[in-house]
Amino acid sequence: MGKTTIFEYSGEAQTVTWDRRLCIHVGECGRAKGDLFVTGRDPWCDPNLSDQDGIEDIVARCPTGALAVKGSDGAFLTEQAAGENEVHVSNDGPLYASGNLSVDGASADMHSVSRRAALCRCGASKNKPFCDNSHRDISFHDAGAIGDTGLAEIESGGPLEVKRIPDGPLEVSGNFTLRAGSGRPAWSGRKAYLCRCGQSRNKPFCDGGHKDAGFKAD
Repeated sequence: MGKTTIFEYSGEAQTVTWDRRLCIHVGECGRAKGDLFVTGRDPWCDPNLSDQDGIEDIVARCPTGALAVKGSDGAFLTEQAAGENEVHVSNDGPLYASGNLSVDGASADMHSVSRRAALCRCGASKNKPFCDNSHRDISFHDAGAIGDTGLAEIESGGPLEVKRIPDGPLEVSGNFTLRAGSGRPAWSGRKAYLCRCGQSRNKPFCDGGHKDAGFKAD
């Protein structure tokens, strides 16, 4: 039998699920005020110690989609998509995508990656297209500076599709804004090819460096 990948923490009104495949331990849950998540406690998550609004708020802070919420009927709650789609190019880390997402490569039981996901951009993740913290192991460095500005104006929201180009970049299509590592809204547009091999000299955009590097990925 394989390792359990999704853990459930049941409460009287709601159940919180944690997907170990997606978690990169950012800490938004453990550092949130209140007793929903307490590191070192068994169980570390107890939905009976937070009201429903508090549970949904804290779960929605998770930038990787590792956390989700079920209602009393056992069905997963669908989070409202943010009004604007964004991809944050984090400092020395992944691409944090948020909005109305469709991520190529996500399995059907990854319930929250339709709203938030951490996508590998170093090329080393063993869980592509998702980040697994391998950027730390290979000492990937890129501060997330963005020089281009894209379009002067775009519509807000709508679907954002993240498609894997075999052995190449991520094709991101839809209305979205790229945030630099500093948090600055830097680029807006409707389509971009974002580096996921870690070799581009024009990060976060692809410059064809994957070909010279012999990058291989579905």
